[in-house]
Amino acid sequence: MSALSDNLVTSAILAYLVAMIGHAVEYALGNARTRIAAAAPARELVGAGGPVPTSPAPVPPSTGDGRSKRRARLAGLIAVGATAVAAVLHLAALVTRGLAADRMPWGNMYEFVLTVTFIGVAAWLVVLWKRPSLRKLGLFLTLVMVLLVATAELVLYVPIVPLVPALNSYWFVIHVSTIVFASGIFLLGVVPAVGFLMRNGYEQGKRSFPYTLAKRLPGAVGLERLTFALHAFAFPIFTFAVIAGAIWAEAAWGRPWGWDPKETWAFISWVVYAGYLHARATPSVKRNVATWLAVLGFLTMLMNLFGVNIFFTGLHSYGGLD
Repeated sequence: MSALSDNLVTSAILAYLVAMIGHAVEYALGNARTRIAAAAPARELVGAGGPVPTSPAPVPPSTGDGRSKRRARLAGLIAVGATAVAAVLHLAALVTRGLAADRMPWGNMYEFVLTVTFIGVAAWLVVLWKRPSLRKLGLFLTLVMVLLVATAELVLYVPIVPLVPALNSYWFVIHVSTIVFASGIFLLGVVPAVGFLMRNGYEQGKRSFPYTLAKRLPGAVGLERLTFALHAFAFPIFTFAVIAGAIWAEAAWGRPWGWDPKETWAFISWVVYAGYLHARATPSVKRNVATWLAVLGFLTMLMNLFGVNIFFTGLHSYGGLD
């Protein structure tokens, strides 16, 4: 069962890669352009004092433009299908890993990253089902999936081992499940956040890298609203997860809070995300300034996951890399 889980993860990575390539093809082909005909020569009116202005007339897209548009749409639909297949393989990998370990598959960094990324891609498919116009954002989402899942498989992988005694509690399910779910939504939320920052710059006339990457993204307003909706949904869950962790710490270690490195960075993440939501609700704060706080919040989450587990030692040292 463990070997099957490993093979399913590899297959999911390949499916995410296919999806990323499909989205890249759609992104490159773009939409068929509407060509503008040259203005007809101005007619002189005797005694009128000047030419009659003529407006350029739009010319329907050529047959080649139509084919390009159809191919772009087909590539996008294939990419969505490949993403759905990858998500199914991803879920199957988690289920078989859990069955092999006879526990929930959240006991180390490898399993945690696999679960967070699955939540992120599952939430993306739900968002895409409700708002198909966001499909081109899938290029960046699948890129994140390829990078994180491949990192988990190639760098963070550890064989299945029993839970350490401190984790063998019903609070393991309550605390970690909510942390995982909130982290997955935050993972998805940072994608439209970065997309908004690039698209907003592009709409303001910036044509340097990386703003040109946002040329074919949805409008900045829609991306910003999606960013806010995802973070507003995830933040209360994350808050509950932090509180549940404190209750579990009281039961396991006799104190609810001890400024352990992971506790400290969880608090930092909570403060940053709370700051984002407060800034987003403050009319005087520009939307791009508030969105930078959302991106910073996700960076603190990455620090908590990778930096704390790799570089710090504490009561939460369950990375499994030793």
